[in-house]
Amino acid sequence: MDVRIAAADERGAVLDTLTLSFATDPVTRYWWPAASDYLRWWPQVLFAQGEPGFEAKTVFVTPDLEGAAVWLPPGTQADPARMAALDMPMTEAQGEVAVALGQAMAQHHPEAPHWYLWTLGVDPRLQGRGVGSALLKHTLAIIDADGADAYLEASNPALIPLYERHGFEVVGMIQVGDAPPLAPMWRRGAG
Repeated sequence: MDVRIAAADERGAVLDTLTLSFATDPVTRYWWPAASDYLRWWPQVLFAQGEPGFEAKTVFVTPDLEGAAVWLPPGTQADPARMAALDMPMTEAQGEVAVALGQAMAQHHPEAPHWYLWTLGVDPRLQGRGVGSALLKHTLAIIDADGADAYLEASNPALIPLYERHGFEVVGMIQVGDAPPLAPMWRRGAG
């Protein structure tokens, strides 16, 4: 399956594919169990965190946008002010979990230069047909050519075997309050 860089005018379509693909994701839906809230906030979070990937041209898609992967290359990171500017409504308890989760994620996030897979998603009607693997293979070939490392947090335990097949290893577990767990995963570069 061919994989290419997302065109500048495809940002909305990429966000649509990723929004559809995360509709049953445990961690994402923990924050927005109501469909209307999910559809309002998740695309904004996707873009706030993934905008540097669009700018770096490291958002990869399949030909008809059946799947998309937003990578942040080494030295690139999301601007925390972009997330704060969303000013999402939440209860005090949710705010405490959000702060604790952010701190736990920061503790696990590697300091060494690496590629960070912010998100990868496939249209649910095509999940399990190799689209996610094609997206991973494409970018991991680029990463391996540079001898670079890669990192991600798996938000759905069902996807851990997919990432393991592509060389990622679980390096911990992030569990905060009643939020579903995240599995930090690391892939050492070929260099």
